[in-house]
Amino acid sequence: MNQVESVQENGQYQEEQAYATVFSLAGKVALITGGGSGIGLDIARCMVDAGATVVITGRREEPLREAVEQLGKLAHYIVNDITERASLDGLVAQIETTYGPVDILVNNAGVNLKKPALEVSDEEFDRIVHTNLNAVFSLTRACAQRMMARKQGSILMISSMAAYYGIDRVAAYAASKSGVEGMVKVLASEFSGNGVRVNAIAPGFIETAMSKKAMGGDPERRDRAMRRTPMGVFGRPADIGWAAVFLSSDAARYITGVSLPVDGGNSIGF
Repeated sequence: MNQVESVQENGQYQEEQAYATVFSLAGKVALITGGGSGIGLDIARCMVDAGATVVITGRREEPLREAVEQLGKLAHYIVNDITERASLDGLVAQIETTYGPVDILVNNAGVNLKKPALEVSDEEFDRIVHTNLNAVFSLTRACAQRMMARKQGSILMISSMAAYYGIDRVAAYAASKSGVEGMVKVLASEFSGNGVRVNAIAPGFIETAMSKKAMGGDPERRDRAMRRTPMGVFGRPADIGWAAVFLSSDAARYITGVSLPVDGGNSIGF
């Protein structure tokens, strides 16, 4: 069976859909910010594998070009800096003109700052919040205006364990991600009646080149992270990618306003 069949028999609603179809992103266009490396690249890879046409963005062209070469013919890139908020309406218009309506937005691009709170300058704090929260809202608004008119779409935010519990030396980052968590709830309540779902993924400790470098230089922090992670291992970027595919697919058609920890149990560990 290749399509949804809904029937009404004896007052009981039945819905059947082929497994491969309900989890498929075939025919959908996904915009993934910061998709040239790290978790963003694996989200893009998983969405391509699920059949989506993927457009990745970032500030540097070379990593984007290399990523698209890896990802294959369903992947494309546009050089864009999300912190330049005045450019974002034009970015979405360009994508929709060239590749079709954006069905999925993944707000993956972000920056961190690991520094004692008393040493963080106003300029540093503003930079983190501007990138991780203000720009995310602007791009989300640009996509949502079009999605709402079409009465369909999926918007994904990338949250963090730093929004779930207190992690030292990331005050600006935690503030920005806590803001994202609140925004998910409000936007879901405003958008979902028009067919646009809004959710977040909160990665736990994921093994990327950046995290290896950070944890390698701070073994005490690494050990603390593992002690409170019941599964006892770091996650893989693809773990986030497949969660993003699920939340963007028809399999998650009745899920909105949630923040899904993909963390090996870290958020509930002791």
